Amino acid sequence: MRITQIEAWPVTMKLREPYTIAYETVDEATNVFLRIETDRGVTGYGCAAPDVGVTGETPEGCLGDLRDVAAPLLKGGDPTRYALLLEKLFVALPTAPAARAAVDMALFDILGKLAGLPVWKLLGGFRDRIKTSVTIGVMAQEDTISRALALTAEGFRALKLKGGLDADDDARRVLAVRAAVGPKIELRFDANQGWSVEESRVFVERVRSAKLELLEQPTRRDQPDLLGRVCQSVCLPVMADESLMSLRDAFRLARRDLADMVNIKLMKVGGIFEAIHINGVARAARLEVMVGCMDEAALAIAAGLHFALSRRNVAYADLDGHLDLIGDPSAGAVQLRRGVLFPNPAPGLGFDMPM
Repeated sequence: MRITQIEAWPVTMKLREPYTIAYETVDEATNVFLRIETDRGVTGYGCAAPDVGVTGETPEGCLGDLRDVAAPLLKGGDPTRYALLLEKLFVALPTAPAARAAVDMALFDILGKLAGLPVWKLLGGFRDRIKTSVTIGVMAQEDTISRALALTAEGFRALKLKGGLDADDDARRVLAVRAAVGPKIELRFDANQGWSVEESRVFVERVRSAKLELLEQPTRRDQPDLLGRVCQSVCLPVMADESLMSLRDAFRLARRDLADMVNIKLMKVGGIFEAIHINGVARAARLEVMVGCMDEAALAIAAGLHFALSRRNVAYADLDGHLDLIGDPSAGAVQLRRGVLFPNPAPGLGFDMPM
C-alpha cells in the first residue's frame, strides 16, 4: 500500500462569540486541512490548528510545511508504517507540532479504515464516551454568570473559566459563578500563565469555598520551577498546559514533581502517536491527564476524542474548540449530547471531508 497524493488547504472560520484569555482576544481561527490518498482507494483526513503563541506556527507556515516538506516525504510511503513516517516527519519538522498532528491524524484515519474500526477501538477502546468541559473566556462578572447559566441549561456539567489578568477579579468571578450554578457543576480555572506564585496562592485560598476541580497553568511556561512551587504550596490540583509541549517536557514535569496533572493537546505534541507516549509517562508518574484542544475544527476534536477514549488514565476532556466555529467543513465529526462527547461509529476518525 502506498501514498499517492497529499493535499493541504486552509480554512478561516469566524467565532460566533469572540473570547479573551490572559494574553489575547480571539475572533477567528484558521485551520489547515489535510487529505492523504492511497493506491487502495482509502483516504485519510487530518487537521492542523497552528497558533503562534502556543505551537509557534502560523497558518501560512503550517500550510507550507505540509505542502513543501510533508508531502514529498510521505508520497510513495506505506501509511501502515506510521511510526516510521512520523519519525521521519519529526526529523524534518521538529518545531511544527500542529503540522505533524495533521499528518498523524490522517495516518490513523487510514489505519482505522483499513481495519474497519474506529480509531478509539483500534487504540484500545477503554470507554465509548467522555464528558467535556466548556470554556468561558475573560469577561465581566455578570456576563460570566449569564454565560455559565446558559451553558448549564444546555446540559454541560463542567465549566472552565479563563483568567490570569487580575487574580482578585478572577476570584470574585469564580465565587459568583459557583453561587449561580450550585454545587453539582464542576468548575475548573485556567490562568493561562498570567500569575505569580503569590497570586496563585492567594487566589486558591480565596476560592476555597468554591471547590474548584483544578487550577491550570497559573505561571509562565518558561519558568517551570514556579509551577512546581505553586503545586507544592496550594490545596488544589495544579495542571501543566503550556509547560507540556513534548515527551521530554512530560518527563521533566514528572521527574521533578512540578505538576499534579497534565493537559495533552494533539496540536502541542504532534498528534495521537506522541500523545500515547506522553500519556505513558503521566501514568507511570501517577499524573492525571486531561485531553485539551486549541481553536480546532471538529475533525481535530474527533482525533483528540478518539485518543481520550482509548486510555484509562485520561480523567478529563476539554474538547470544545469547535463549538463556536462558523463554517467548519468538518462539522458533525463528533457528537455532543448534554455535555458528553461521542465518536461517530464509522471506521477511522469517523468522518470524510467533502471533495
